[in-house]
Amino acid sequence: MRPSALLVLVTLVLACRSRETARAETTEDPPPWAYPVAPKDWTPPVDDGTLRRVPDSDLSLPIAETRNAFFAPDWHPDAHPPMPDVVAKGRRPEVTACGYCHRAEGSGGPENASLAGLPAAYIVQQLADFAGGARRSLVPGRVPMTMMTALAKALTPEEIAAAASYFSALPPRANVRVIEADVVPETYLAGWVFADAKNGRTERLGARILEVPDDLEQFENRDSRARFIAYVPRGSVERGRALAADRGGGKTQACETCHGKGLRGLGVFPRIAGRSPTYLVRQLFDLKRGARTGNGAAAMMPVVKNLAVDDMIALAAYAASMDP
Repeated sequence: MRPSALLVLVTLVLACRSRETARAETTEDPPPWAYPVAPKDWTPPVDDGTLRRVPDSDLSLPIAETRNAFFAPDWHPDAHPPMPDVVAKGRRPEVTACGYCHRAEGSGGPENASLAGLPAAYIVQQLADFAGGARRSLVPGRVPMTMMTALAKALTPEEIAAAASYFSALPPRANVRVIEADVVPETYLAGWVFADAKNGRTERLGARILEVPDDLEQFENRDSRARFIAYVPRGSVERGRALAADRGGGKTQACETCHGKGLRGLGVFPRIAGRSPTYLVRQLFDLKRGARTGNGAAAMMPVVKNLAVDDMIALAAYAASMDP
């Protein structure tokens, strides 16, 4: 075979392999640890009639109120402005209380988004994306996403404006402690989040993030002050810092360009510092796979298109470790 023909053959083979690699990357399954789905046989703890309490609050609530989607438990009412109706109680029968899932102080949890301090215009755009189908989940049946889609479609422009104005004015709180580890406590799925089994047994972390509430009952009581531990692979934070700053040798783009100094947000671009790393990985993966589209998503495509899940873990660990 002539050298020129051999060169053409090698080029074709490499091109085919490149296409196969790209196809494999874009069809990679969503990591189940980032998209937890409540087991079909899971049920919340039995309501024994005991009033629920949380740290640093004088209030007490029946457990039924902490499970009422048309009621946002307000454990610390003096810590924030009055909630608008759509945040505090929603509008029956189709609009659940925004503060029920995202909490009265906008802190959210690993299963949804922290909204405190996000630009109002960004919140409005995300609701429009949910309603119009530009923001979807790669994993069917995840209740937090189906609830958001239904809610966004039912909200009035006035309700959207009120909720966006309220949450954007709240100061974000640091509520995630990032710990690099090889071995982690054994966990189980408590609804849509993982929880420490507290049985003394351990398991290998491997290539994942394991995010659990410090106090599961406080989290289940919808307290804005609930805190979380995020176990990440060793070296993740420093690797994420390098990726975010020097773009990984061209693999991605510098995060501060859009998300601002310290990743605390810039203009309409949201804060990612101090946010749930599980949530952040979900968003990066959804963007890469096209489950999130729209104006904001277009700006993220050059950032995510070459990222592997390990890269997403590192970036999310780094961002979560920062002060919001």
